[in-house]
Amino acid sequence: MQEGVAGARTNRAAAVTSLVCQGARGDGGPGGAASIREPLSFDALIFDVDGTLADTEELHRRAFNEAFFACGVDWSWAPDLYAELLQVTGGKERIASYVDRLQLPAQDRSELLRLIPQIHVTKTRLYQELVGLGHLRPRPGVQRLMMEARSAGLQLAIASTTSPANVESLLRASFDREALQWFDAIATGDVVSKKKPAPDVYDLALAMLGVVPQRAIAIEDSAIGVQSAKAAGLFTVAIPTLWTMGQDFAAADLILPSLADPDEPLGALDEWRIGARFLGIEELATLHLSAMPTEDLHA
Repeated sequence: MQEGVAGARTNRAAAVTSLVCQGARGDGGPGGAASIREPLSFDALIFDVDGTLADTEELHRRAFNEAFFACGVDWSWAPDLYAELLQVTGGKERIASYVDRLQLPAQDRSELLRLIPQIHVTKTRLYQELVGLGHLRPRPGVQRLMMEARSAGLQLAIASTTSPANVESLLRASFDREALQWFDAIATGDVVSKKKPAPDVYDLALAMLGVVPQRAIAIEDSAIGVQSAKAAGLFTVAIPTLWTMGQDFAAADLILPSLADPDEPLGALDEWRIGARFLGIEELATLHLSAMPTEDLHA
């Protein structure tokens, strides 16, 4: 899909679906006239949470290790090990996967598996306490793009394997105390039968929004998340972190180091690829339209 991204820049004038007739980004032209916009080719933005809204994984790792200690388990997940374990979605599933790695005697394994719910509850509480300290910043461009989307009348949703409590604590501490109200749907892994890379959580988010997959865009930071969104039929933007940048993002429609902001812009090559210093609704509309068959957009 990356060839299509590069080609989209060349065809910007023909492909833009949010057509700004006067001025840049809808702020009016030299004479102060308001922008005239054609209908967008998509109706919703769906965001992953961990690693996408903010780079949360180090806090998760710390919370896991503190929970192990609190529950009397002599484990410590180093950064390299934790990066590997991120290939497993869901906290309880991640712990169970680690238990399987240890190749323990059956009785020891059974005892540890029975302890997983206690460890996970403790870890969730500790993580929320760490997030509540307010040290996590949103990743560049995330809040800006959300505000652009809301101003354009688009729906916002969350599709994440993390718990609803973790979503709420991050939004309140790192975005705004009322940030939950920005979202029209919040779909989490605790209410679907299969977690990412299965499409279930995206299918649920789309159903809650009342939007067909061809008219939604997903924002993800991991290869597993991209696989989930693509399996659900969404145009998908990948913004890897240091934890995930070595993963295979070939399935993504667009890969950027971040969504970027005016004060934290993209590098020259990425700017050339999307035709802007940061990714906004206008650029997303261009890229989405160029990637989606016209008949799908009117499904």
